[in-house]
Amino acid sequence: MSNGNGNSTPSPAAPAQATVIKPTDLRGILKYVPRFQGQIFIIALDGSIIADENFSNLLVDVAVLRSLGIKVLLVHGIGQQIQELSVMRKIPITNADGTGVTDAATLDLAIRASSRVAHALVEGLTQNGLKCATTNAVRALPVGIIKGVDQQFTGKAERIDKDFIGELIDRQVVPVVSPIAFGPDGRSLRVNSDLLAAELAEALHATKVIYLTPQPGLEIDGEVRREISVDVLRALLKDHPEQIGETSFSKAQHAVKAIESGTPRVHVVDGRVFDGLLNEIFSSEGVGSLIYGNDYQQIRKAQRRDVRLIYNLTRNAVKREELVYRTQKAIEENIDQFFVFEVDENIIACVTLYFYPGKPLLAEIGSLYVLPFYHNRGIGKKMVEYAGLMAKERGATTAIALSTQSFGFFTGVCGFEETTKDILPDARLKLYEDSGRNAKVLVKTL
Repeated sequence: MSNGNGNSTPSPAAPAQATVIKPTDLRGILKYVPRFQGQIFIIALDGSIIADENFSNLLVDVAVLRSLGIKVLLVHGIGQQIQELSVMRKIPITNADGTGVTDAATLDLAIRASSRVAHALVEGLTQNGLKCATTNAVRALPVGIIKGVDQQFTGKAERIDKDFIGELIDRQVVPVVSPIAFGPDGRSLRVNSDLLAAELAEALHATKVIYLTPQPGLEIDGEVRREISVDVLRALLKDHPEQIGETSFSKAQHAVKAIESGTPRVHVVDGRVFDGLLNEIFSSEGVGSLIYGNDYQQIRKAQRRDVRLIYNLTRNAVKREELVYRTQKAIEENIDQFFVFEVDENIIACVTLYFYPGKPLLAEIGSLYVLPFYHNRGIGKKMVEYAGLMAKERGATTAIALSTQSFGFFTGVCGFEETTKDILPDARLKLYEDSGRNAKVLVKTL
């Protein structure tokens, strides 16, 4: 989710406990239900997560999602299991994750590992009162020869029987999809589960892919990145792939693929954290990493249903005299001036754009507010830039802003310059003087 989390980054040896919301806090969860009901979430579990002691808790979380009317499909990996079988049976494998060569011996172990993991999932879902089914809905073709090397039994998804999967979901059945697909001749092929999750999301028009991994999130430059746009991540993969952590690389690649094929959001979450899945979905802060569309995708025009949320969002800033007080009625009457920034459909920032009657070349950017938790992430700058773009599209050539406490942000970050109050139209100048706030007047050429 869009993320950020004030807690320290959990270490692989001792994952932190999520504390953002309680899974039993129905008030914290139920406000999200209308947004997510009826949507499809693809949940991809690494093999190591299925072997983790938190696995049974994750399946309880899946049961919670289903009880709230969220449609769920599970995809599982087998990397850890196939390596364990290799050691146990003393059979060398050519590749563990389905991205390299899969010889006959490796395929045999992959099939055995997949059967065990799928059974563990079915057993756990059954214990939680859920109907489920393993499927043969993925048709694959051999990858073939890459750079002169025959990939043998490694496959790539060629067709997904979305009608079959959709019928299962409509009948309240949780589909379980393994990384073993079937070729045109009906024989098995090993596929990569991260890629498979992205392919399934595209076919089923899912709104989320959630990768459950043994890492606290997407690691970039040695740190967990709580949120990142697909444009930035794509550029990193192309120009600076070394900046992306080795354990995060596959998730990064396939997150980009999923978003480019229509999935709005991809989450990378530590599957070892108790309640981590629910906290990622049902809180604005989240506990993992969120990869989202373009930089302005999370900004939209406010609607009447947002009035109360905007009022509640800004009232602390009003108390600190950072913003002018507006009643809910005043916000509603001027709702067409507001833009809001959403993190997983939760409003965490707002800004207004106002045009003066008879002054089409002049626009005022105001009521900028970002929740403190999201400070220093560039959100305020994006909001101001976006308002400027909208003003320019409507023909304005100059933007002004009035600020008592954030003028340093406008001048130092957003490129505004201080000017005199004489730039204000007469009606606005009277309001300015009557307010007694003595705000600084700032201007920027668009």
